[in-house]
Amino acid sequence: MHPVTSGEYSGGLRASLPTIYLEGIIALAAGWNISEISWTSWLSCPESALTMKIGIYPGSFDPITNGHLDVINRARHIFDKVIVAVARNAAKQPLFTTEERVKLIEENLVDRPNISVMAFDGLIVDLAKETKAVALIRGLRAVSDFEHEFQMAQMNRHLDDSIETIFLMPNEQFFFTSSNLVKQVFKFTDRERHLIPANVHAALSEKFGHGE
Repeated sequence: MHPVTSGEYSGGLRASLPTIYLEGIIALAAGWNISEISWTSWLSCPESALTMKIGIYPGSFDPITNGHLDVINRARHIFDKVIVAVARNAAKQPLFTTEERVKLIEENLVDRPNISVMAFDGLIVDLAKETKAVALIRGLRAVSDFEHEFQMAQMNRHLDDSIETIFLMPNEQFFFTSSNLVKQVFKFTDRERHLIPANVHAALSEKFGHGE
């Protein structure tokens, strides 16, 4: 039998929690006495060594839809923390102000503590670096999205190849949903309720005067 002591593992092999699991499996396979392994010293490694995986989901979200929320929900099960980054995009003349868009998103995420919402200007790769994010999250609805998303992903990689891009597909019932399409419908009617959360329905109805 080959007992593993804390002294033998005081260096780089304590780098992360996944390493602990992996080395535990190796110890079992080698026939080492698990009861003699100093698990306490491994688990007491510095907090900085237990790297939190952060993903950023950027977009205009003018307004947020149930398709966006579906992607956010999927991402939060992949990353330790998800940052929803709301682009100010003043040049696009958004229907909702930046503050309104942030508030509409936050109201739908009150029960999800590992998600935060923030507004940003500038390059998304710079924000990723600032927040120590490891990946950008993008939603893919259909093949028509791919060319544009592919170009953006390649440019972001060119600007900073340490940041990955992760593509997530929403539930098929939201494949055709977009903020622009929803706004076009609300120019004429407020009867659409399936593709957007309730607070967005109320906000759109107010913007287009349907509640009067």
